[in-house]
Amino acid sequence: MRRYNDNDIAAVYRVIEQRRDMRHFLPDALEPALLERLLRAAHLGPSVGFMQPWRFIRITDSALRRRIYSLVDEERQLTASALGERRSEFMRLKVEGVLECGELLVAALMDRREEHVFGRRTMPEMDLASVACAIQNMWLAARAEGIGMGWVSMFNPDELGKLLDLPRDARPVAVLCLGHVQEFYSEPMLQQEKWATRQPLEALVFENGWRHDEEASFPA
Repeated sequence: MRRYNDNDIAAVYRVIEQRRDMRHFLPDALEPALLERLLRAAHLGPSVGFMQPWRFIRITDSALRRRIYSLVDEERQLTASALGERRSEFMRLKVEGVLECGELLVAALMDRREEHVFGRRTMPEMDLASVACAIQNMWLAARAEGIGMGWVSMFNPDELGKLLDLPRDARPVAVLCLGHVQEFYSEPMLQQEKWATRQPLEALVFENGWRHDEEASFPA
């Protein structure tokens, strides 16, 4: 069968539309079988040259979790300072759920990536794109399972790498908060909090080349 039935297709589009970057969690742990399903969904992600560059580190030590939180909070403060006049507005946002979520994972790029040339000779960043695809797979599977997930990128990757004893040429790219939630946000949280809004699709799709007139539509 080449085409899924209408109900299955609708479910795929619905989970894409209703996926949310969650920051509010209940403390309940995830069932081991559920966590394994989510990790398997990630592992089915596409990767350039089939290199599968993702590595997932499950954080089960509470002291280690608190140290990761400290790294995230440190970067949160630095980000706030860099935002200038929006500092106070930013500090009112909840930007992570590291201490509250039922499961905490760190997604990292593998070591020895330079050995993989297929698909990366002119675009070495495709290994990062592959990890992002794996994370998106997990995100959509989590939403379908009724589990919240948040991608936290506020941390110093060198410091987190040292904390987790990563090889020198491996690199953490995401702290992933997973857990049960009271409810999912009705719209993306940053849109809900008036931080930003989603741009219209027609402003982001060009034809046969770059639409340079669009540059005038956005402030420098």
